[in-house]
Amino acid sequence: MDRMKTESHSEVHHEKHLFAVEKGRAARHPELDKAVVAEIGKHIQFVPDILDTFDVKGFAAKHYDLMVLAAAIEFADRRWRRPASWLRNLHVTIPVIDHACWSRPEVQSSLRSAMNFLTGDSWRFTFVKAANASPVGWRQVPLMFEQPKTFAIAYSNGLDSRAVSALSGPASEALCIRVASTKQRRMDGDSHFTQIPFRVKGFKGKESSFRSRGFQFAAMATIASHLSNISRIIVPESGQGALGPVLVPLYNIYTDYRNFPAFFRKMERFTRALLDCSIKFEQPRLWSTKGETMKAFLGLPGRKHQHLINTRSCWQTRRIVNAEHRRQCGLCAACLLRRMSLHAAEIVEPSDTYVVSDLSASEVDSALASITDDADRDIMVEYGSVGARHLDHLATMSALADAALRPFASQIAAATGEAYEQTLRNLRIMLMTHAQEWRTFLSAQGEKSFLNSWMGGGRYDRSK
Repeated sequence: MDRMKTESHSEVHHEKHLFAVEKGRAARHPELDKAVVAEIGKHIQFVPDILDTFDVKGFAAKHYDLMVLAAAIEFADRRWRRPASWLRNLHVTIPVIDHACWSRPEVQSSLRSAMNFLTGDSWRFTFVKAANASPVGWRQVPLMFEQPKTFAIAYSNGLDSRAVSALSGPASEALCIRVASTKQRRMDGDSHFTQIPFRVKGFKGKESSFRSRGFQFAAMATIASHLSNISRIIVPESGQGALGPVLVPLYNIYTDYRNFPAFFRKMERFTRALLDCSIKFEQPRLWSTKGETMKAFLGLPGRKHQHLINTRSCWQTRRIVNAEHRRQCGLCAACLLRRMSLHAAEIVEPSDTYVVSDLSASEVDSALASITDDADRDIMVEYGSVGARHLDHLATMSALADAALRPFASQIAAATGEAYEQTLRNLRIMLMTHAQEWRTFLSAQGEKSFLNSWMGGGRYDRSK
């Protein structure tokens, strides 16, 4: 018993505590002197024009509370650097308008379960009654759609969202939700909700992993869907993106569950407890590779290669991709998966699409010739080698015995409700298809490609 008390005291003692407070109220709480404070209006800033787009019929105080919660979680997640052991004990105190709702045990337990699973941290939440009313929700303007929407999809400029939105139903029935934190150019098919309505500042950027991004995106998609009377949210990621980070996690880093079925079941339980509605996250391309998804899209009437070529997949936002015009790096994991998938769909992109265009070069220095800064070159090699080996390791899983795949298949089956044997079969077929696409793509670069040398353990060039 004494040991349990000591461990509990130690956990609380090392807890990182964030107080989210309403505008101008921080000075009224002297007990906050030893805690980190995120003030709404200063550290958590709502963008009026964007927030106004959510001021539609059905907007309730709990929707605004959920936005404040998502912003406070982002602040806490990025404020404290992770220790070598990864796990942090994070306690967030948040003012909420609908205090009775947030105080319900099922809301608090399902929220904590989702956040702990997603980030690998131990979260604790305290909700206090807000003094101010919601700044939106007074106009209650009806949402006017030319045709009722039947599903929502988190939409970006990427391949998967472009293709899966079209595969899921007519464009007129899709509520395309932008879940970016920065303003993006409006695209065909964009609907009412085009940007996250808040910005978080003042966390000093101490932690870059930002695993809570998955919660933020799912929460905003849920709010938009609930306001639009939609019960289906389509998750566009194909098999490699949804399952790959769990099947082949990075060494010594907590598994990335952002697009894994088990996380969405936890989000569904949380939003059902909070909003008293049944909103489902669907993953229609879970058992398809990205290449298969691209082929299926091109099989739709009127769909052409150009519809996919003008998308963007690259993770890099550094100056190396913004030379004469903004290009994609061509070597990060997202770019490699994109190039492999388009190759499988027999789509040829313009020669100036990528900064690192020639993957057939025998030495990576030659492929990176257009990048002059040594630090940028090193970063690109690091991204490229890690990404390429991830795709290769995922391919090797296709040859594993059933016993080695059983833990993954069991977890996926429990989350999707599918029978274990069928889940195992689907998983193996997806891995086999990925392996074929990856090896065909590698072969197309030639035996002397630096990518092939990386698979053999080489790094910068074949002589090192």
